[in-house]
Amino acid sequence: MEETYKYQCPFCGEISDSFFDLSEGSTSYIEDCQVCCQPILLRFSVHMDGSFSVQAERS
Repeated sequence: MEETYKYQCPFCGEISDSFFDLSEGSTSYIEDCQVCCQPILLRFSVHMDGSFSVQAERS
């Protein structure tokens, strides 16, 4: 099941939208900022109640 989420680029501060597949469980991957093209490490935590959180860090 795909979920849409927003995150803030840790380099330029721009807010971006992206998608995450909840069936993957907790994971992390690198995505380039849609504005400044810097690599962002996105860490996803899927919680027992089905909710999730996203942390964006400089890669």
